[in-house]
Amino acid sequence: MRAKEQYRDRDETEVAVLDALADRMETGTTVFDLRALVEEDIDTLEQALAELNEDGLIEVTEKNGRTVIFAKEHAIGNGTAPDEDDSDFLEEIRRRFPF
Repeated sequence: MRAKEQYRDRDETEVAVLDALADRMETGTTVFDLRALVEEDIDTLEQALAELNEDGLIEVTEKNGRTVIFAKEHAIGNGTAPDEDDSDFLEEIRRRFPF
């Protein structure tokens, strides 16, 4: 799974976080696991998480003494990423060259 198209024009790290969380909808993930998945430094990741939380796209909970992060269901797409061949040409350009 991945973030819905309407959220893909966000900061690159924020989109990567949503995509990583989409794959872990049932279990969520810790900040440390997320850092390995997104491959960003902790400050960049912290800023992305703050923005996503402020915009209501993630939920942060305490589970078994650990802080666990989940993507909210309304932020996640319908299951699979579209194939590149199926993508609209202009949408593909928009993804590659954000304005």
